[in-house]
Amino acid sequence: MNKRLLFFISASLIALTTEAQQDPIYAQYLNNPMIINPAYAGSNNMFNAGIQYRTQWAGLDGNPTTANFSSHMSVFQNKVGLGIQVIQDKIGDSKNTEFNTLYSYKLQLSNATLSFGMQAGLIRYTNDPTGLSLRDPNDPVFTTSLSESKINFGAGLLLKNDRYMIGLSVPRLLPSTVSQGGQEIQVYKQNFYLFGSYIIFLSENVRFKPSVLLRGTQASPISADLNASINFKEYYTAGLFTRNFKTYGLLAQVFVKGLRFGYVFELPGSSESSLNFTSHEVTLGISLGLLSNHDKVLKTF
Repeated sequence: MNKRLLFFISASLIALTTEAQQDPIYAQYLNNPMIINPAYAGSNNMFNAGIQYRTQWAGLDGNPTTANFSSHMSVFQNKVGLGIQVIQDKIGDSKNTEFNTLYSYKLQLSNATLSFGMQAGLIRYTNDPTGLSLRDPNDPVFTTSLSESKINFGAGLLLKNDRYMIGLSVPRLLPSTVSQGGQEIQVYKQNFYLFGSYIIFLSENVRFKPSVLLRGTQASPISADLNASINFKEYYTAGLFTRNFKTYGLLAQVFVKGLRFGYVFELPGSSESSLNFTSHEVTLGISLGLLSNHDKVLKTF
């Protein structure tokens, strides 16, 4: 491995564990938009549950990983959505574990549904840097372990029908700051999300779905995910995406009898790093019509 590349990535991992982290990144956010927008809870009028795992820069010691479990459903004549979510985000010597409860209220418009969503939860931040190999082993920031919990809230809006979906959200409204070794560390900053997707019918069985996700945070440039996928008979999906035209990826999904399996392969745009590190994301989910007023067949959104 190129030594300069290894040094750069290792230094980046150490820096990320001592400064404010970005929200977890998901390439398959369209499979379950609730991971970035609480207003999606219960929006498809079914019971839904799923797990998602992402490993970034696979093969690098201390690389970022994210595991997510979520479940949500519609209740009260499909006017209300309820959900739960558990997220574990790891990078280097730091681990953030988050538990959220979610609520949404759906307002039926003439040709679309407008949902208002909220979430409340607890973020537990743990950091144990004692195992790191450092130039200055006496630096108090890297000799003090930390375990601390913080309350947080989020909010979102969602407008959707069978052809399009538009969402705006802030999953973490409060800044999460902890103290370690006499230094204030901001665990998460506020991240704003704006996403949209639209379905174009190419034929009776083939659909083309372009989508865009904009992510912004204070004092950082806006990040953009562009996604284009083809769906065949609502069962099979394949597509391409890019993040800021620096990361590129392939995605595939199979949906049969209420079960969904999705996979994403990401490749950095830099030819040097792409030879050594790739990213992978796997999703497994289920959607069922459990209640009498639930939809029996999953719709596109």
